Amino acid sequence: MAKYAAVEAGKAIMEVYNSGEFSTDLKQGGFPLTIADKTAHRIIIDLLSKTKLAVLSEEGAIVDFSQRQFWEYFWLIDPLDGTKEFINKNGEFTVNVALIKQNRPIAGVIYVPCSDILYYGSKETGIYKTEKARLTQFSPLTERKKFHDLLQREHLIIVASRSHHSHKTKAFIGQFKNATLISLGSSLKFMLLLENRADIYPRLGATMEWDTAAAHAILNAANRGVYTTDMQSELIYNKPDLTNPFFIAF
Repeated sequence: MAKYAAVEAGKAIMEVYNSGEFSTDLKQGGFPLTIADKTAHRIIIDLLSKTKLAVLSEEGAIVDFSQRQFWEYFWLIDPLDGTKEFINKNGEFTVNVALIKQNRPIAGVIYVPCSDILYYGSKETGIYKTEKARLTQFSPLTERKKFHDLLQREHLIIVASRSHHSHKTKAFIGQFKNATLISLGSSLKFMLLLENRADIYPRLGATMEWDTAAAHAILNAANRGVYTTDMQSELIYNKPDLTNPFFIAF
């Protein structure tokens, strides 16, 4: 159901995208919001409601923690991750759907509407990518990478946000000997790690839980981590404040 919901939302997003006619509003915090965000939200909520699990969406009402704290399972979604990329028409936006169990992401779906690419998986099912009717399965790493080992590498590829590139991020990148930097929007940055096209993704800026949950579940299934800056603890979900701490994924 989560895969179907993400793809159907993506189809609706592309109708708006290809029309070239969409207005942009500003929601709380000054973040952009389009009709594509709203339409994708409604589609996913309607489809996931059939699972009888609670749904928490970036574009929906934020349920108070006094109620959320009792949720064992729930869906956490970002109907359009990369709204700035959508507005700029560079194609680097995704639909993110994650299943959370006891504050941990256990399954994730990421759909890339512009290229019709679907990433999905969990530790139980394995991790997959579909592209133009071609199915690829990813094998988990035999052991997790260590940050210390990455620091010793003669060369590595760092992926960073296209729209959010802070001074702290530049300082972080500076500690590596010889790094190639790739800039990309939305959850696509995480998927470069999955496909071994990048080695590390530092995000030393604000994100929300729905920005990371689906990718986090997929990377965990691939035996990778999305760590807080201590490089040991991983992000947790369904916190009283839904803002993520800074994180490093590898």
